[in-house]
Amino acid sequence: MRLTEFHERVSAQFGSAYGASVLVDHVLSGMGRTAAQAIEAGVDPRDVWRALCADFEVPREQW
Repeated sequence: MRLTEFHERVSAQFGSAYGASVLVDHVLSGMGRTAAQAIEAGVDPRDVWRALCADFEVPREQW
């Protein structure tokens, strides 16, 4: 997954403002860091997306 697609999915799922907040404020339970920190550290955006989906109980078909 490209970073652009990742950001599109975050905005579509959470909205622009809340999505931006989720990326920097929510610590991912499986990663011990925020989504923004994980992306910056080089974690694959698909893995970060899946972690967000798991934490926020997004239906599997949207992963």
